[in-house]
Amino acid sequence: MPLRVLGTEMMNQVTGKNSRNDTAARWGVYGTDLGHMFWHRDRLYMVFGDTFGAGGFGGKNWRSNVMARIADTDPRHGFPFESMITGPDGAAKELIRSRKIDGDEKTVIPTQGISLGGRIYLHYMSVRHWGLTGGNWTVGHSGLAYSDDDGQTWAAPAGATWREACGFEQVAFIMAKDGFLYSFGIPEGRFGGVRLRRVGREHILTPDAYEYWDGTKWEADPKTAAVVVPAPAGELSVAWSEPHHRWLMMYLDETRRAVVLRTATTLTGPWSDAQAVVTADQYPGLYAPYIVPGTEIDGDLYYTMSQWGPYNVFLMHTSLEPAAPAVVSDDGPVAPVGAPVTPVSSAN
Repeated sequence: MPLRVLGTEMMNQVTGKNSRNDTAARWGVYGTDLGHMFWHRDRLYMVFGDTFGAGGFGGKNWRSNVMARIADTDPRHGFPFESMITGPDGAAKELIRSRKIDGDEKTVIPTQGISLGGRIYLHYMSVRHWGLTGGNWTVGHSGLAYSDDDGQTWAAPAGATWREACGFEQVAFIMAKDGFLYSFGIPEGRFGGVRLRRVGREHILTPDAYEYWDGTKWEADPKTAAVVVPAPAGELSVAWSEPHHRWLMMYLDETRRAVVLRTATTLTGPWSDAQAVVTADQYPGLYAPYIVPGTEIDGDLYYTMSQWGPYNVFLMHTSLEPAAPAVVSDDGPVAPVGAPVTPVSSAN
């Protein structure tokens, strides 16, 4: 049976002048977007894209990416910020530098973060040029940056980049107990399909070590990567629901003007049909749904979502049909059908 969406509500505004965090007055963040999350040293971090000071989008003090720490990690409490990574002036500072030259490197956008062995990694895309129409842009390269001091300083090794477009310009990370780091990927813009790759966690900075799912097996050539979820897919996130024994994938479907949800019992699929979770008729200019990691997803699904008009990040809640009680035999609960890759705890 498909996992049914029962309804969606906006809980609160997370960033901006009118937010509960008042990021404008506290850290000079009047407008920003994205808001994907990861756990690091038992604390929840939230990462943002292009960020502006007074005037909001296109205003003063443009920073390509900034990051916050969450004080209360229970999404039901609205995600109050403990702090942001700041510079000497007290404003949220740019983590990964960008050249800010259109046609060369307009900006550097972080697409997902993860903590492994006490080190934070951010996957980013170097945007060469924003397109004239929504959902279209070109990427010069994608890559990985890392921090060994909890996000204060960052290194972006030249060797940890993908210079040619390979369909993984934007990613969603999954760390599994089999020792592999999996990443779902989409190409530049919002109109490509979703592909899957993996790498041993110790080789995360080595592009040649990655393997790509070709539909039946893992291959070294990124050109063999099969589409596991058809186009169009915008910014995406993936999480495991233990009560439902399924993976959940959320992303923006630009053609439907909606954030959609798919599920699967294994990372490689097959993935269910997409169902709309929330639409642009309800929240104009919506994009970038990022599931809160580490939460038990049963009847409640929490995620951040951006809106273009306000150009800020909001916390959302979607009600799902709760999982049916597990079937119990004399030997204990019956395992789900399929062989899902088991995620590790998100709190690294």
